[in-house]
Amino acid sequence: MAASANDAPVAPAGREPAGGGQRLVALLIDWVLCLLLASLYASPYRAQWPPVVLLVLLNTVFIGLFGETPGMRLARVRCVSYADGGAIGLLRGLGRAVLLALLIPALIADAQGRGVHDRVAGSIVVRSGRR
Repeated sequence: MAASANDAPVAPAGREPAGGGQRLVALLIDWVLCLLLASLYASPYRAQWPPVVLLVLLNTVFIGLFGETPGMRLARVRCVSYADGGAIGLLRGLGRAVLLALLIPALIADAQGRGVHDRVAGSIVVRSGRR
């Protein structure tokens, strides 16, 4: 179902696309978690890549299999397949995570808030029904 110019964007299965603020909060929570975990085995002053690798792994596994990272769960959003609303799988999750780590694709969004990383992975971030 296509949205008209006056309607709010519609996600698959009638789900509402998540707002940019919720998405940013989720990413910041996940980033802090990755920074904390990486600091247990690597000095952030000597190597800056461990938190980025952890962020890619976290996003690949959690989004690919469960549709949400810990930060997304707290921000009440989910990343689902645009086609059917299910999990996107590990391979598409990895592609999405690598593009997200580049940051620029996330800043180029369409009317539904889908960044390049979401469009390439065939995913959309939607509001979760949990309260």
